[in-house]
Amino acid sequence: MMDIRKQLIDILKAEVKPALGCTEPVAVALACAKAKELLGEEVVKNTILVSPNVYKNGMCVGIPGTERLGLKISAALGFIGGHSENGLRVLETLTPEEVKIAEKYMDENPISISPADTKEKVYIEVTLKGTTRTSKVAIRTKHDNFVYLESNGEVLLNEELKVDNTIATHQENLMDTVTIKELVQNIEALELKDIEFLLEGIAMNEEIANYGLQQKTGIGVGYGIKKSMEEGLLGDDLMNYAMMITAAASDARMAGVKMPVMSSNGSGNHGITAILPIVAYNKKFPQTDEKLVKALAISHLVTAYVKNYTGRLSAVCGCGVAASIGATAGISWLMSGDERQIEGAIENMIANLSGMICDGAKAGCALKLASAASAAVQSAIIAKHECFVPPMNGIVGAKVEQSIQNLGKVSDKGMSVTDEVIISVMDDMNKVD
Repeated sequence: MMDIRKQLIDILKAEVKPALGCTEPVAVALACAKAKELLGEEVVKNTILVSPNVYKNGMCVGIPGTERLGLKISAALGFIGGHSENGLRVLETLTPEEVKIAEKYMDENPISISPADTKEKVYIEVTLKGTTRTSKVAIRTKHDNFVYLESNGEVLLNEELKVDNTIATHQENLMDTVTIKELVQNIEALELKDIEFLLEGIAMNEEIANYGLQQKTGIGVGYGIKKSMEEGLLGDDLMNYAMMITAAASDARMAGVKMPVMSSNGSGNHGITAILPIVAYNKKFPQTDEKLVKALAISHLVTAYVKNYTGRLSAVCGCGVAASIGATAGISWLMSGDERQIEGAIENMIANLSGMICDGAKAGCALKLASAASAAVQSAIIAKHECFVPPMNGIVGAKVEQSIQNLGKVSDKGMSVTDEVIISVMDDMNKVD
């Protein structure tokens, strides 16, 4: 049992970290920064290939520090002022001057970014030519995982083959075999000191939510809900409050506000959805730090459990179908839900938002996060009253684990055509410009 607990803590440490800016464009900036460092001179020609999912997620999203949207400005920022040693916080050190230079660079130099012909979800390859030197880098499987580094023809790192082998033989991990019940029981037994770091996510994500509530940023979904509460159109109850703060944080993040968020499983919006509905519950019904931190651990780890089956980037909205399942499990547990109620809350979510499409990271995500947060609260609340989707109901299976696996099949196999169509629709609109 101790081994499981250590693994759970390791997963939390690997998957719950601060990120500034939407993860896909940040990963492109990171790859560009690294390639420029390895080049060691001015860039004369660049070729950037990204997996269709990274392309989709980066195309219309706000980038911290600039008014501009998308992958080209991310690449320019990486070339001009990125420091690869900062990992996914690569954009945080950029000065306003560097941002201006990057914007000018983007206007005056061709930046070649196109979807790579790959089925892989996370793949970024940057090839640079200077006047005398060349460089090439590749990121795969995780947004900050470099698998290939080459400087002027010299290969410094090549883990491509290792990655290919692991992809071919899907290494069994803890999430393939553990049950939701075992997950929850082991989290309950964790020591507060080992997972106390999760509390940082509350402060970080609340801060960006407050920014989105104070002024209308992005679409202003959170701001609009807040105004409606003040006018008495909406009640200030748990569900609306969760919806408001979760949406407000996404409004600010998608607009490119220069504030970090605590991400979950490689995505800032996942972190917002996994954390803020639990924060809302704590605001209305205050909890001890120990209960709060364990609810967060349940949320992040159930999210990881779902992502293990749906894939790291998918045709379905991960915030709507993975992080919201994490959040509902955490809230259900905070309401002193027993095993059946927690599992019931998860299955209620699978019956609800399972078809929400992902059409990239952009302002509109805040609307999806609002739906995800309110559904997470609703599913947990009705599960508390023993209201569950019956087994063998649509894609809901005989056991909660089967339901999650079914969701994974629909998301991964069933929606791949949907994904191709979404990307081609977006690509067509992009070419018109």
